Amino acid sequence: MKGKIYVTGLSLAILSLLSCSRDNDPAPSPPAATNSVNDFVWKAMNSWYYWQPNVPKLADNFKNSAEYASYINSKTPDGLFYSLLYDYGNTDRFSWIENNNTIIPASKIAEIEKLTGFDYGVYPKDNTNTSAVALVNYVIPGSSAANAGIVRGDIITRVNGSPLTISNYSQLSQDQFTITRAATAVITATGLVTTDRAENISITKTNIDENPVAFYKKYNYGGKNIGYLVYNGFKSDYNDELNAAFATMKADGITELVLDLRYNGGGSLETATALAQMVNGNYTGQPYVYLDFNAKHNDEDGMDYLTNIVKTYNIVNGHPEQTGQQNVNSLSLSRIYVLVSFQTASASELTVISLNKYVPVTTIGNETYGKFVGSITLYDSPASDYTSYSTRNTAHNWKLQPITFSYYNKDKDPNPSGGILPTYAINPYQAINNIKEFGNVSDPELRKALELISGQTILKTAENPVTYSNRNLRFQPRNEAKGLVIEDFESFSKRKK
Repeated sequence: MKGKIYVTGLSLAILSLLSCSRDNDPAPSPPAATNSVNDFVWKAMNSWYYWQPNVPKLADNFKNSAEYASYINSKTPDGLFYSLLYDYGNTDRFSWIENNNTIIPASKIAEIEKLTGFDYGVYPKDNTNTSAVALVNYVIPGSSAANAGIVRGDIITRVNGSPLTISNYSQLSQDQFTITRAATAVITATGLVTTDRAENISITKTNIDENPVAFYKKYNYGGKNIGYLVYNGFKSDYNDELNAAFATMKADGITELVLDLRYNGGGSLETATALAQMVNGNYTGQPYVYLDFNAKHNDEDGMDYLTNIVKTYNIVNGHPEQTGQQNVNSLSLSRIYVLVSFQTASASELTVISLNKYVPVTTIGNETYGKFVGSITLYDSPASDYTSYSTRNTAHNWKLQPITFSYYNKDKDPNPSGGILPTYAINPYQAINNIKEFGNVSDPELRKALELISGQTILKTAENPVTYSNRNLRFQPRNEAKGLVIEDFESFSKRKK
């Protein structure tokens, strides 16, 4: 009869068994708890990392996988960070993570806060690329190295009592170490031959706030007022010192400029843009550099524009805080000569390729490092997509500095596959025995620039001839991290028309 249901005893028994079975089923396990700092590291990298699509464990669906919690909980924050980098050490040689404003490296990456007081480049001694020397590029006044008598041009042959090699040169950045310098250095057809001094100098890292505006001198050759400016880092808290240096050159009537970026590994994008305005100043409001972010942040892609205002900053707890602004002092130069080396990187390379679109740039030296990418600082501030310093989680001090964009000149020309090849190549080994204090014309690259500008042969002392040349030698730049940085992305605004 329609509407009636007949339940047999067997049916009741089956229903009873099913009911008991359901009652005894264990409840679904809740997702495993994740380490909160590591969760920040992963999510920030998933959002902003330039090569995110190339890293399987940064894929969007990995966050919801059963493996996620166990994977991120099994590592320290720095261990997790470095495990997520794409082709680490090759494609990505540049990203880093910090805690309490100190880089926490998975391997040797960079130095930011504590410094030994001297900058150096590492030169292989022969074709084996094993034995090496370190040439002192410059020494910071008042530092441990300066107090120990180290000077520009010194050749370091030993570290901690052992001969310097490509494998152990990173010991020159330890908190404490000893060095031995060369008594003699002779370049032969097969390599560099050195003898040691009878010394074992102790060097200790100290907190140093290095002024990157390292040296200025005025020359007059061929009736031309030539300025020589050594600039060792695009540090936004020294924007006022850089602007003041250009004011001095303006008062000195400088009409030609030799800008020494040989030891400049990069820094602030804002400072790099301001430097271009100081060189010329006739292109205010024009596009200078194009930034390209990953696909998740295409809304950030675009031009940064030249402006006649430069902001001034203090660095407080590792974060730039604006203190004011100044009108840019411009020289209105029609050309510029830039000294470059294998340690010239990122913001320095940007200066060459972007400024050259407005003012002819003649480069002198050797091939640059080849870093055409940059970064922003990421904080544990998920509401701002990890870009806000002011709303960061203050329960910890971890912050990330991963590569987040690539950059191009205003015409978006393809960047070199390696570094920038100089207009006039100088064998880097010519620096051996030939560089003294900054401004001395025994420096082969400075001398070449002065000769090009003046059309004169610059008088000099006899130099050690270089017959030892092998392009297969792999030079070792010291500063591999600072690169190109948008230091305060929260307040950074691209100047779009």
